[in-house]
Amino acid sequence: MKNRIVRAVAGIFILLSLVLAIYVNINWLWFTAFVGFNLLQSSFTKWCLMEDILTKFGVKD
Repeated sequence: MKNRIVRAVAGIFILLSLVLAIYVNINWLWFTAFVGFNLLQSSFTKWCLMEDILTKFGVKD
């Protein structure tokens, strides 16, 4: 369950930041890069802040 939520949140953040970059300010692409970097580092370290947050909210694996 947690993995699905993490992927959904990451996808929403990326799509939202792309829309904001198009309609508000191009600098929102830095947020897109930040999300992508966090996804990449979590694949190497097996640690994800969003998973820790979801655990504190009581979401099960």
